[in-house]
Order: sequence, then structure tokens, then C-alpha cells
Amino acid sequence: MKVKIGPKIVISPVNVEERKKTGITSGDTVRVWQKIQEKGKTRLQAFEGIVLARKHGTEPGATFTVRKVSEGVGVEKIFPLFSPTIDKIEIIKRTKVRRAKLYHIRNKAVKDIKRQMRKSFVVNEVAVEISDKTAEEEG
Repeated sequence: MKVKIGPKIVISPVNVEERKKTGITSGDTVRVWQKIQEKGKTRLQAFEGIVLARKHGTEPGATFTVRKVSEGVGVEKIFPLFSPTIDKIEIIKRTKVRRAKLYHIRNKAVKDIKRQMRKSFVVNEVAVEISDKTAEEEG
């Protein structure tokens, strides 16, 4: 959408200069507020996670990938930096990283989940033993 305002041509309803200055880099923990339309109403929904990658710099097609773990399942979203559906981007935490793309975190998360699954079996057996004892005491 191009709109001419005075000598400037506005391409997007988003404040482009402000978005360029956000300074999102890989390793940051961000909260992205996204506008979602349901039944004619607009609401805001937050997506909070780690930035895995930032691509295409500050050009109009710039994107960043955010990953979070929700209920043991990894969820990734790729957001266009200058999308009008993004209301605001909050940087929660900055982390010093040595890579531009943190795709190796996907494999690390799988290892952590497998480790937790091994522990959870032990916890379930203990829980079963406790429930059997309580059933004997009651009966």
C-alpha cells in the first residue's frame, strides 16, 4: 500500500524507522505482540521465545525466527519485521552468543526432553506405588 504524504511515499502503515532500530539479534528473548482478528474483533496475542535467526537485515523483506517450548513441544514462528499485524516487539533479555543462526538449539531441546522423559518414567512408577498403598489403606 503506497500513500503519498507530502514529499514522502509511505509504503507501510508500520513505523519503519522505529522497527529498524529495535536491534533484535539472535539469542535475544523477545515477546512479539501480534494482532489477531476473530469474529470482526481484533485482539493482541503474545508469543515469547528465543530469536534463532535474523535474516535480510533491514530491507523490506526482513524476518526473524522465534522459538518457544509450549507444553513440551517446540514451536517456531517466522515473523516479517515490518508486518502490520505485529503491534510491538519487546526485548526481554539479551544473551551473548557466538553464532548468527542458533539452529543447533533445536537439537539441544530434543536432548533435554529425552533426558526429562527418562526421569519422568521413574516419577510415574513412584506415583503408581503411592496410589497402590493408599488403595490398600482405604480397602
